[in-house]
Amino acid sequence: MRIDWDRRTCARRGHVTYLPQEDALRARLHAATALGTAWRCLRCGDFVLGEPHGSGPAADAPLVPRGKVLRDLFILRFLAVERAIRGVFIVLAAVAVWKFSNSQDAVRRFFDQNLDVIRPVARHFHYDLDHSPVVGTIQKTFGYRHSTLVLVATLLLVYALVEIVEGVGLWRAKRWAEYLTVVATAAFLPLEIYELTEKVSWLKIATLVINILAVLYIALAKRLFGLRGGRAAFDEERRSASLLEVETSAGIPAPAYHGGTG
Repeated sequence: MRIDWDRRTCARRGHVTYLPQEDALRARLHAATALGTAWRCLRCGDFVLGEPHGSGPAADAPLVPRGKVLRDLFILRFLAVERAIRGVFIVLAAVAVWKFSNSQDAVRRFFDQNLDVIRPVARHFHYDLDHSPVVGTIQKTFGYRHSTLVLVATLLLVYALVEIVEGVGLWRAKRWAEYLTVVATAAFLPLEIYELTEKVSWLKIATLVINILAVLYIALAKRLFGLRGGRAAFDEERRSASLLEVETSAGIPAPAYHGGTG
Protein backbone atom coordinates (compact mmCIF):
# COMPACT_ATOMS: atom_id res chain seq x y z
CA MET A 1 0.00 0.00 0.00
CA ARG A 2 1.45 3.34 -1.08
CA ILE A 3 1.49 6.07 1.55
CA ASP A 4 0.44 9.57 0.50
CA TRP A 5 2.99 11.45 2.57
CA ASP A 6 1.65 14.85 1.48
CA ARG A 7 -1.95 14.35 2.61
CA ARG A 8 -0.82 12.42 5.68
CA THR A 9 1.29 15.39 6.79
CA CYS A 10 -1.40 17.94 5.95
CA ALA A 11 -3.90 15.95 8.03
CA ARG A 12 -1.56 16.21 11.02
CA ARG A 13 -0.12 19.70 10.60
CA GLY A 14 -2.58 21.52 8.37
CA HIS A 15 -2.28 22.92 4.85
CA VAL A 16 0.18 25.55 3.63
CA THR A 17 -1.14 28.12 1.16
CA TYR A 18 0.56 31.07 -0.52
CA LEU A 19 -0.52 34.02 -2.70
CA PRO A 20 2.16 34.65 -5.35
CA GLN A 21 2.55 38.07 -6.98
CA GLU A 22 2.84 36.59 -10.47
CA ASP A 23 -0.56 36.92 -12.18
CA ALA A 24 -0.44 33.65 -14.17
CA LEU A 25 0.62 31.59 -11.16
CA ARG A 26 -1.85 33.33 -8.86
CA ALA A 27 -4.69 32.49 -11.24
CA ARG A 28 -3.67 28.83 -11.25
CA LEU A 29 -3.38 28.57 -7.46
CA HIS A 30 -6.64 30.42 -6.77
CA ALA A 31 -10.24 29.22 -7.09
CA ALA A 32 -13.56 30.92 -6.39
CA THR A 33 -16.20 28.65 -4.87
CA ALA A 34 -19.74 29.07 -3.54
CA LEU A 35 -18.28 28.88 -0.03
CA GLY A 36 -15.58 31.48 -0.65
CA THR A 37 -12.05 31.83 -1.95
CA ALA A 38 -9.82 28.74 -2.01
CA TRP A 39 -6.06 28.39 -2.50
CA ARG A 40 -4.01 25.38 -3.54
CA CYS A 41 -1.95 23.82 -0.75
CA LEU A 42 1.77 23.91 -1.55
CA ARG A 43 2.19 20.46 0.03
CA CYS A 44 -0.71 18.23 -1.08
CA GLY A 45 -2.10 20.33 -3.97
CA ASP A 46 -5.68 20.36 -2.66
CA PHE A 47 -7.68 23.62 -2.68
CA VAL A 48 -8.28 25.02 0.80
CA LEU A 49 -10.93 27.57 1.78
CA GLY A 50 -9.78 30.77 3.47
CA GLU A 51 -7.12 33.41 3.15
CA PRO A 52 -3.60 32.28 2.14
CA HIS A 53 -1.04 31.89 4.89
CA GLY A 54 1.47 34.10 3.08
CA SER A 55 2.04 36.22 -0.02
CA GLY A 56 4.84 37.63 -2.13
CA PRO A 57 7.03 36.65 -5.08
CA ALA A 58 6.99 32.97 -6.02
CA ALA A 59 10.71 32.78 -5.30
CA ASP A 60 10.01 33.73 -1.67
CA ALA A 61 7.35 31.07 -1.15
CA PRO A 62 8.07 28.73 1.79
CA LEU A 63 10.06 25.60 0.97
CA VAL A 64 7.46 23.00 1.92
CA PRO A 65 8.72 19.38 2.01
CA ARG A 66 6.72 17.09 -0.26
CA GLY A 67 6.65 13.47 -1.40
CA LYS A 68 10.05 11.76 -1.14
CA VAL A 69 11.39 14.56 1.07
CA LEU A 70 8.61 13.91 3.60
CA ARG A 71 9.31 10.18 3.51
CA ASP A 72 12.99 10.84 4.16
CA LEU A 73 12.07 13.14 7.05
CA PHE A 74 9.88 10.40 8.58
CA ILE A 75 12.76 7.91 8.40
CA LEU A 76 15.17 10.44 9.92
CA ARG A 77 12.80 11.01 12.82
CA PHE A 78 12.46 7.27 13.37
CA LEU A 79 16.25 7.10 13.63
CA ALA A 80 16.20 10.17 15.90
CA VAL A 81 13.85 8.44 18.34
CA GLU A 82 15.99 5.28 18.27
CA ARG A 83 19.14 7.34 19.00
CA ALA A 84 17.46 9.26 21.82
CA ILE A 85 16.14 6.08 23.49
CA ARG A 86 19.55 4.45 23.20
CA GLY A 87 21.15 7.54 24.70
CA VAL A 88 18.81 7.43 27.70
CA PHE A 89 19.62 3.77 28.38
CA ILE A 90 23.36 4.47 28.11
CA VAL A 91 22.96 7.31 30.64
CA LEU A 92 21.24 4.87 33.02
CA ALA A 93 24.07 2.39 32.51
CA ALA A 94 26.65 5.11 33.24
CA VAL A 95 24.83 6.07 36.45
CA ALA A 96 24.71 2.42 37.51
CA VAL A 97 28.46 1.99 36.91
CA TRP A 98 29.22 5.18 38.83
CA LYS A 99 27.08 4.11 41.80
CA PHE A 100 28.67 0.67 41.73
CA SER A 101 32.15 2.24 41.80
CA ASN A 102 31.24 4.08 45.00
CA SER A 103 29.83 1.02 46.79
CA GLN A 104 31.81 -1.81 45.25
CA ASP A 105 32.64 -3.62 48.52
CA ALA A 106 29.06 -3.47 49.80
CA VAL A 107 27.71 -4.83 46.51
CA ARG A 108 30.30 -7.62 46.56
CA ARG A 109 29.25 -8.69 50.08
CA PHE A 110 25.57 -8.54 49.13
CA PHE A 111 26.21 -10.63 46.01
CA ASP A 112 28.28 -13.25 47.83
CA GLN A 113 25.71 -13.60 50.63
CA ASN A 114 22.81 -14.10 48.21
CA LEU A 115 24.88 -16.40 46.04
CA ASP A 116 25.30 -18.74 49.04
CA VAL A 117 21.54 -18.60 49.62
CA ILE A 118 20.52 -19.56 46.07
CA ARG A 119 23.32 -22.12 45.51
CA PRO A 120 21.24 -25.07 46.90
CA VAL A 121 18.32 -24.08 44.68
CA ALA A 122 20.61 -23.92 41.64
CA ARG A 123 21.99 -27.37 42.44
CA HIS A 124 18.44 -28.72 42.62
CA PHE A 125 17.93 -27.58 39.03
CA HIS A 126 21.38 -28.93 38.03
CA TYR A 127 22.83 -25.46 37.44
CA ASP A 128 26.46 -24.96 38.51
CA LEU A 129 26.78 -21.39 39.79
CA ASP A 130 30.50 -21.79 40.39
CA HIS A 131 31.10 -22.26 36.66
CA SER A 132 28.37 -19.95 35.36
CA PRO A 133 29.60 -17.42 32.73
CA VAL A 134 27.17 -14.79 34.05
CA VAL A 135 28.31 -15.20 37.65
CA GLY A 136 31.93 -15.20 36.51
CA THR A 137 31.47 -11.94 34.62
CA ILE A 138 29.85 -10.27 37.65
CA GLN A 139 32.65 -11.47 39.93
CA LYS A 140 35.28 -10.08 37.54
CA THR A 141 33.74 -6.59 37.83
CA PHE A 142 34.40 -6.69 41.58
CA GLY A 143 38.11 -6.76 40.78
CA TYR A 144 38.04 -3.57 38.72
CA ARG A 145 39.68 -0.51 40.27
CA HIS A 146 37.54 2.47 41.30
CA SER A 147 39.32 4.73 38.79
CA THR A 148 38.65 2.25 35.97
CA LEU A 149 34.92 2.16 36.74
CA VAL A 150 34.77 5.97 36.89
CA LEU A 151 36.48 6.12 33.48
CA VAL A 152 33.95 3.63 32.07
CA ALA A 153 31.06 5.71 33.46
CA THR A 154 32.55 8.88 31.91
CA LEU A 155 32.99 7.25 28.50
CA LEU A 156 29.43 5.97 28.64
CA LEU A 157 28.16 9.49 29.39
CA VAL A 158 30.13 10.89 26.43
CA TYR A 159 28.71 8.18 24.18
CA ALA A 160 25.20 8.91 25.45
CA LEU A 161 25.68 12.63 24.78
CA VAL A 162 26.69 11.89 21.18
CA GLU A 163 23.60 9.69 20.72
CA ILE A 164 21.25 12.32 22.17
CA VAL A 165 22.81 15.12 20.09
CA GLU A 166 22.40 12.91 17.00
CA GLY A 167 18.75 12.33 17.89
CA VAL A 168 17.96 16.04 18.34
CA GLY A 169 19.78 16.97 15.14
CA LEU A 170 18.12 14.23 13.07
CA TRP A 171 14.68 15.19 14.40
CA ARG A 172 15.30 18.76 13.19
CA ALA A 173 16.70 17.45 9.87
CA LYS A 174 20.04 19.21 10.38
CA ARG A 175 22.67 18.30 7.85
CA TRP A 176 25.49 18.32 10.42
CA ALA A 177 23.55 15.69 12.39
CA GLU A 178 23.38 13.49 9.31
CA TYR A 179 27.16 13.70 8.93
CA LEU A 180 27.64 13.04 12.66
CA THR A 181 25.34 10.02 12.54
CA VAL A 182 27.09 8.49 9.53
CA VAL A 183 30.60 9.03 10.94
CA ALA A 184 29.79 7.97 14.52
CA THR A 185 27.75 4.93 13.48
CA ALA A 186 30.33 3.78 10.92
CA ALA A 187 33.11 4.14 13.52
CA PHE A 188 31.41 1.60 15.80
CA LEU A 189 30.63 -0.96 13.05
CA PRO A 190 33.99 -2.80 13.39
CA LEU A 191 33.40 -3.16 17.15
CA GLU A 192 29.89 -4.54 16.57
CA ILE A 193 31.27 -7.02 14.02
CA TYR A 194 33.99 -8.07 16.48
CA GLU A 195 31.38 -8.64 19.21
CA LEU A 196 29.52 -10.98 16.84
CA THR A 197 32.68 -13.05 16.42
CA GLU A 198 32.80 -13.41 20.22
CA LYS A 199 29.13 -14.27 20.74
CA VAL A 200 26.23 -14.24 18.30
CA SER A 201 22.80 -13.00 19.36
CA TRP A 202 19.74 -11.83 17.47
CA LEU A 203 19.90 -8.43 19.21
CA LYS A 204 23.50 -7.88 18.07
CA ILE A 205 22.65 -8.95 14.51
CA ALA A 206 19.59 -6.67 14.39
CA THR A 207 21.58 -3.72 15.76
CA LEU A 208 24.36 -4.25 13.22
CA VAL A 209 21.90 -4.50 10.30
CA ILE A 210 20.01 -1.36 11.40
CA ASN A 211 23.23 0.63 11.75
CA ILE A 212 24.58 -0.49 8.34
CA LEU A 213 21.27 0.40 6.65
CA ALA A 214 21.18 3.75 8.47
CA VAL A 215 24.69 4.65 7.27
CA LEU A 216 23.96 3.67 3.67
CA TYR A 217 20.54 5.32 3.58
CA ILE A 218 21.56 8.66 5.09
CA ALA A 219 24.77 8.92 3.05
CA LEU A 220 23.02 8.15 -0.26
CA ALA A 221 19.60 9.75 0.27
CA LYS A 222 21.06 12.96 1.71
CA ARG A 223 23.93 13.00 -0.80
CA LEU A 224 26.61 13.33 1.88
CA PHE A 225 30.37 13.44 1.18
CA GLY A 226 29.68 14.52 -2.40
CA LEU A 227 27.69 11.39 -3.26
CA ARG A 228 25.09 11.69 -6.05
CA GLY A 229 25.93 15.33 -6.74
CA GLY A 230 26.50 16.43 -3.15
CA ARG A 231 24.90 19.41 -1.39
CA ALA A 232 24.06 21.31 -4.59
CA ALA A 233 22.06 18.39 -5.99
CA PHE A 234 20.37 17.87 -2.61
CA ASP A 235 19.22 21.51 -2.43
CA GLU A 236 18.03 21.42 -6.02
CA GLU A 237 16.07 18.24 -5.33
CA ARG A 238 14.33 19.88 -2.37
CA ARG A 239 13.39 22.91 -4.45
CA SER A 240 12.09 20.77 -7.31
CA ALA A 241 10.01 18.75 -4.84
CA SER A 242 8.19 21.81 -3.48
CA LEU A 243 7.33 25.01 -5.35
CA LEU A 244 8.47 23.90 -8.81
CA GLU A 245 6.12 20.90 -8.71
CA VAL A 246 3.27 23.21 -7.79
CA GLU A 247 4.17 25.47 -10.72
CA THR A 248 4.26 22.48 -13.06
CA SER A 249 0.86 21.21 -11.88
CA ALA A 250 -0.46 24.73 -12.38
CA GLY A 251 0.56 24.69 -16.02
CA ILE A 252 3.69 26.87 -15.76
CA PRO A 253 6.84 25.26 -17.16
CA ALA A 254 9.44 24.64 -14.49
CA PRO A 255 13.15 25.29 -15.07
CA ALA A 256 15.11 22.30 -16.26
CA TYR A 257 16.62 20.20 -13.51
CA HIS A 258 20.43 20.13 -13.61
CA GLY A 259 21.12 18.34 -10.35
CA GLY A 260 23.25 15.27 -9.75
CA THR A 261 23.09 12.29 -12.02
CA GLY A 262 21.98 10.15 -9.05
